[in-house]
Amino acid sequence: METKQKNRIGSLSRTTKETQVEIALNLDGTGEVQVDTGIGFFDHMLTLFGCHGRFDLKIKAVGDLEVDLHHTVEDVGLVLGEVFRKALGDGAGIRRYGFFVVPMDEALAQVALDLSGRPFLVFSVPFVGPSIGEFDTQLPQEFFRAFVNKAGATCHIQVPYGENDHHMIEAVFKAWGRALRQAASIDPDVRGIPSTKGVL
Repeated sequence: METKQKNRIGSLSRTTKETQVEIALNLDGTGEVQVDTGIGFFDHMLTLFGCHGRFDLKIKAVGDLEVDLHHTVEDVGLVLGEVFRKALGDGAGIRRYGFFVVPMDEALAQVALDLSGRPFLVFSVPFVGPSIGEFDTQLPQEFFRAFVNKAGATCHIQVPYGENDHHMIEAVFKAWGRALRQAASIDPDVRGIPSTKGVL
């Protein structure tokens, strides 16, 4: 039976002249999610992430949406990445690697990641249009780049094919949640830090 560390939680409040972001995260949750960023589509994607990752997640963000959605989306990524790293601690006992593939109708998304401490993002998604409603299709890449930089994760996100932008990005967030859950989960066969360097 898989064992779990206690208190793998993190929270952070960050205020700038552009945004106010508050996030609380429990890595060993049940998928209870409360998200309010003022951006409906983004809220939907973050809810899918929390539910499929089975993370308990609370996000409240207020940003200068009258200017653009960019600041809010990027800053949520930054804070979420930092909170995730805080909740993960030193990473002792984790599986470290995660991989998941999610089909959604005609689209297929695959996410491979390594909680290595080395931030790097590969994002290859063949979006068809410039936006999904008011949500610019450039924003997902900015969000994931912000997350990996603060979380210290290597993350490869690819959609080899798809025709509907909504389907493609929804599949990505679902696959990301499940891959991250896998990588952050405790492996009873792992003793200490899962790296020959002794640190992540």
